[in-house]
Amino acid sequence: MTSESPKPETQETENKPAFGWTAYAEVINGRFAMIGFVALLILQFVTRQDFFTWLGF
Repeated sequence: MTSESPKPETQETENKPAFGWTAYAEVINGRFAMIGFVALLILQFVTRQDFFTWLGF
């Protein structure tokens, strides 16, 4: 059983920024979503209020 690694040109094109629905855009959006979620958790922990109370709802 042999394990083939991806071709170098395939790896290079997956990491290039591009417009539209690309794998690179999905990775970046996912990372920003994780940062936002953690920021909300920290906000709730520091203020001892949930997000909607903090917004004034």
